[in-house]
Amino acid sequence: MANQGDLHRAAAANDAARVTALLAGGTAIDARDSAGRTALLLATHANAIDAARVLIAAGADVNAKDGIEDTPYLYAAAEGRLEILRLTLAAGADLKSTNRYGGTGLIPAAHHGHPAIVRELLRTKINVDHVNRLGWTALLETIILSDGGAVHVEILTLLINAGADVSLADRDGVTPLAHARRRGYREMTALLEAKGARE
Repeated sequence: MANQGDLHRAAAANDAARVTALLAGGTAIDARDSAGRTALLLATHANAIDAARVLIAAGADVNAKDGIEDTPYLYAAAEGRLEILRLTLAAGADLKSTNRYGGTGLIPAAHHGHPAIVRELLRTKINVDHVNRLGWTALLETIILSDGGAVHVEILTLLINAGADVSLADRDGVTPLAHARRRGYREMTALLEAKGARE
């Protein structure tokens, strides 16, 4: 007799055929493990695209939160799981949902250096200027939590081109331009100055 753990293990192992069989046998699709994770979230952790596709097609909840407030959608955005992100967006991912830091999917995608994810999210109606519990936007995190290198310069360019507010300061009143200048990030500074950003 199959149990819920079987579905979780099959999802994490990307065993789409086993996932299909278990669901057909009546295994609950959104049951949680001890950490509150669904089979779909476990598949997302493993970047198990085939299993995720089967689960989502069968109606798995792409917005189901675990014990630390991750969802399949939010985790895919934060960790660069592009194909699974696209599947969650097509299945009705909640663009306003936030992680344990109060950030939308766009903020950790920017911080962790995933330009493809940022580009995908910017095609949606996600709020580019959402402020998380730290008082930071995606644009601020792109500067503050990066090394100022080419990947984050690309992300900064994407955010600016999407209309991000280049002068929206953090809760201490420090602007993106001030952060970039303090860190010696010349390319970022030039991009911000070109858009009229001020300290």
